[in-house]
Amino acid sequence: MTLLVYAGAALAEIAGCFAFWAWLRLGKSALWLVPGMACLIAFAVLLAQVEASHAGRAYAAYGGIYILASILWLWVAEGARPDRFDLIGMAICLTGAAVILWAPRAA
Repeated sequence: MTLLVYAGAALAEIAGCFAFWAWLRLGKSALWLVPGMACLIAFAVLLAQVEASHAGRAYAAYGGIYILASILWLWVAEGARPDRFDLIGMAICLTGAAVILWAPRAA
């Protein structure tokens, strides 16, 4: 369930941030900010649902998921195929996120 929540949070954050990108960099209407802000609110609500002992640990683990989602956004939404350095960097970050999220810790 945690990975599903992280995936939803990542999609919401990227969509929300892209709305600002579209407005500021692509010349889209400021009306793009309305769904963008709704997406950013959804992102915050979703990320707060993650089962973790501390918020900072949840945010740190989320970073790897965000990078994965960003690379997928690059490829699917923007049509730019990730290069080997994108994929290597993503793998390193996902490994770190997995260690943070699933490392055995003393209760």
